[in-house]
Amino acid sequence: MKFLIVFINVLFLSLVASSQLKYNVFAGPQATTAKYTINSAKQKTDMKIGFQAGVGMKVPFENKLYFSPSAFYSMKGYKVTYSSFNDFPNFDAKDNNTTFHTFELAALLQYDFNTSPNHFFIKAGPSLDFQLFGHEKINLKSGSVIDRKIKFSYGDYGRYSGNLLAHAGYEMSNGFIIFAHYTHGLASICNFDNGPIIKHRAYGITIGKYLNCK
Repeated sequence: MKFLIVFINVLFLSLVASSQLKYNVFAGPQATTAKYTINSAKQKTDMKIGFQAGVGMKVPFENKLYFSPSAFYSMKGYKVTYSSFNDFPNFDAKDNNTTFHTFELAALLQYDFNTSPNHFFIKAGPSLDFQLFGHEKINLKSGSVIDRKIKFSYGDYGRYSGNLLAHAGYEMSNGFIIFAHYTHGLASICNFDNGPIIKHRAYGITIGKYLNCK
């Protein structure tokens, strides 16, 4: 919540203080998974195809440094095969295939490598991740299958998570943007007592466009 308040305050001050704002929209596919451990034992995870799309800004800060906040939808998930026992998500689980639909608020700093209209850039910073809804399919060792909506509570999955984002890309004079991005989950999305530690991971390529680019 503190992160959200700071984000909104900085965003408001940027809008008031700057007349050189640039707005953009972006979208692209991503490969998603998770760092999944049970009692410090790493579980085998496989990638899933996801997607992200949203809006952002570029606010002059100092020289080639910019504040670059964004708000976006991100579809994440993972496939995990269990080699260790845990009561979560089920004591008899053999594997689990999950999908999470999330909304993220990111507060990134962008550095442009030069001041020409065509240039490379890098971005980095934190994001707050809101898990909106999701789905999981659990195969049990008994042969049964549990196919259900993700449940969010203090004893299940968590609604909120924190991430560290990193971008590397290229901006063009016509306003188009292309960048590679990486999401590194910092907080576990599992609230179950003595349950697994589950942290989002995502890798992707995104294309965007500045809307007010001359």
